[in-house]
Order: sequence, then C-alpha cells, then structure tokens
Amino acid sequence: MILMSPPCQPFTRIGLQGDVADPRTKSFLYILDILPRLQKLPKYLLLENVKGFESSSARNELLQTLTTCGFKYQEFLLSPTCLGIPNSRLRYFLIAKLHHEPFSFQSPGQILTRFPDQDPEDLLKEKVADKVGETSFSLSSEEKNLDPNIGPDCSSKKSLPKGAFLFKLETVEEMERKCDQDNDSSIQMLKDFLEEENEEMSQYFLPPKSLLRYAFLLDIVKPTCRRSTCFTKGYGHYVEGTGSVLQTAVDVELESVFKHIDNLPEEEKLMKLSTLKLRYFTPREIANLHGFPLEFGRRRNSDIVKIQVGFLVHLCVYVCINTYLFSCTLLKCLYSVPYH
Repeated sequence: MILMSPPCQPFTRIGLQGDVADPRTKSFLYILDILPRLQKLPKYLLLENVKGFESSSARNELLQTLTTCGFKYQEFLLSPTCLGIPNSRLRYFLIAKLHHEPFSFQSPGQILTRFPDQDPEDLLKEKVADKVGETSFSLSSEEKNLDPNIGPDCSSKKSLPKGAFLFKLETVEEMERKCDQDNDSSIQMLKDFLEEENEEMSQYFLPPKSLLRYAFLLDIVKPTCRRSTCFTKGYGHYVEGTGSVLQTAVDVELESVFKHIDNLPEEEKLMKLSTLKLRYFTPREIANLHGFPLEFGRRRNSDIVKIQVGFLVHLCVYVCINTYLFSCTLLKCLYSVPYH
C-alpha cells in the first residue's frame, strides 16, 4: 500500500497555484513516473490533498497513471463534518485498488462528497456533477434544509430580512447557513470537545487590542454550536482567518453586542465586546477536534504541546478521515477480493 500526501502549496486556492510547474511537485511526479515501471505494483493507494487539487494538472497525471497501471479508483471531497465532528476542513481524497472489479460504490467521472457506507441515493445527490475542471463545491447537508424559524443568533424567530447586512458584516444568507449547520443533529456540539473552564483559561482570552481591531472579522461560536472554521498553524498568533474563537458568555447575544457598536467610543466598544468573554480554543481542544487521542501530550511540557499542535494541526484531520476510509473501504475490499 502507498499512502500519499504531496505538498499542498502548489494547489491551494489562496496560493500561486503553480501546479506541476512548482518545484515542490517534483517528488510526486517522480512517483508517478516510476509507478508503471515497478515490478510489483502496490495493491492499494490512498492520496490526500487540499481542495483545488481536483482541478490540477497533477491530478490529471495521477489519474492517467492509475489507469495505465490498471488501478480502479474513486475520488472524494470530504470534511470532518462527514464524521460528525464540528469542524470544516474540506480536503481531496483518492483511494485506488489494483483489481479488475471496481469499488462497489464507484461512480466513474464523479467526485463523491460522502463516505461509501452512506445511503447510495444520498451519496449520488451529494457528488460533484463534473469532476473534470470542476472548481466549485456543492453545498453539504449542513448547508441545506434551513429551518426558517432560526434567526441570526440561532434562536427561534419567524423570519429574516433579505439582501442586507445584519451585524458583524455578515449577510442574512451567511447567518442562515451557520444556523443551519448548528441545527444539524448528525454533527456533535463543540462542548463535547472542550476542556473544563478553569483559571488557566485566562491565558487564552483575546487581548483588548485584538478585540477592537478584529471583532468584525472573527468567526464566533458557542459551546452549543455544531461548527467551527478551519484551524491553521497561525492560530493564536494571528487572528484573521486562522480559526474560530469561543464565546464563553453563552447567555449574551451577539446581535445585542454588535448592533450599532461602530457608533460607540473605543472604551465603550471594548466594554461591550468584553461581555462575550471570547477566547481561543486550547491546544488540547484543537487536538480533540482533529482526532488526536486523549493521551497526546499528557507527559509533555505544555509549551511543547502548543508547538506540536501548531505544526501538526494541518495534518490532524488526515488521521480521522483516512482511518475511516481505510476501515470502511479498503478492509471491505480485502475481505471481498479472493486471495491470490
């Protein structure tokens, strides 16, 4: 078996997208070059990369090589939310096997957005229509079937005004999407992944300077939410776009804090923002959300654990999803294929 996770920088949507022209793809292209010339091919191959790889030339070369070598393969776009974990981190996965029979769930020409053991009809509904050159991603189940009685703070409301900003620079549609995610009972609540609040948590509260400067850009979640944004290795050092922050004052409504806050003097603005008691997720909580076992870091210095989580967080989701794909898919293949 070959497990592959090529450098993602050539394919990220916010990068230069150098693709095969990027020197960091050389090792991957080298493997594709030697694979057809191996005397004994691996029985199974599993690859992971960022969203964006599915529309790259590198991916096209991969598929061509697999076909040449006689592999049957299936592509996926999956997020931890598919496993019931409240964290969005969409990634490309490919599984391939060296056998004449295709996967029982194989859908030629399609990229699936559900795991193979899910209901076939749901699986087909959620797949990307055309994988060749496709750059958009269909909405997942947590982004559909909106409950119309849920308002911007995910409390019960009759209706929402359309076509305007509500508060915190977010549109009605964006708030509806988030509330829909929070109503998806197939996903666990964040509180199931949190540590108990204690005095040590004070070190994770956002400083006043960050509150004043980035308040309107923060993705704020409560313990009862069923969502969080992708955590990056800059989390805790940078604020914008590095991951969600936790509102520990659960009884305070965001709308009451952010409505007309722009008109307030800086001191009053800070007082209102402070009522939310916003803090970063701890390294242990981030590890929980990314599949690390409880014993991870227990016998290590806490500072070392912070460094480890910072560097490993971009690989953590790989643990959960690859384990699931392997156990639910590859092992089934091993049992269903006659021994040679």
